[in-house]
Amino acid sequence: MTEQSKPTRIPAPLYAAAGAGDLAYQQLRKLPAVVNELSGKAAAGTVDIRAKAAATLRAANTTATSLRDRASNTDFDAERLRAVARRNAAAVVAGAHAAQERAIAFYGQLVAHGERVVGTGVVRTADAVNSDIEATEPPAEVTAAPASGSEAEKVAKPAKAAKRTRPEAE
Repeated sequence: MTEQSKPTRIPAPLYAAAGAGDLAYQQLRKLPAVVNELSGKAAAGTVDIRAKAAATLRAANTTATSLRDRASNTDFDAERLRAVARRNAAAVVAGAHAAQERAIAFYGQLVAHGERVVGTGVVRTADAVNSDIEATEPPAEVTAAPASGSEAEKVAKPAKAAKRTRPEAE
C-alpha cells in the first residue's frame, strides 16, 4: 500500500469515492457527443458489417476444419501440454500481480482526485468546528435551592396522605 504524504481527517475511501464520482460525472457530460458520433458511424457502416461478418464466418469454418484435421493426425504429448500449462499459469500470476499494482496506483489517483474535488475547505471547516467545540465551556450544573419550611411541608403532606389512603395487604 502507498503512504499518503499528508494526514487527513477524512478517510481515504471517501476521497476515492468522491474522485470516482467526479470522473463518472465528467464522462457522462461527454455522452451526448459520443452518441451522436456513433449513430452517424452506425448508419454508414451497416452494409460493410454484413460483408465482414460473412468473411469472418468463412474464415472460422476454414480454421475449424484445419484444427480438426491437425487434432486427428497428431499424437497426444502430455509433457508438452504440462509445460504449456505451467507457462500459462505463470503468465496468469504475473498478470494478476501487475493488475494489483495498477489497481493500487489507480486507487491512489482516485484519492488524490477526490481530495482536489472535496478541497481542503472541508478539513479546515471540520478543524474549526472541533476547535469551537473544545473552546466552548461545558454547561454549569443546576442545583436546586433548599426549599423553605412551608414548601417542604406541602410536598411532604401529599406523600403522607397517599400512604394513609392505600389499603394495606393482609
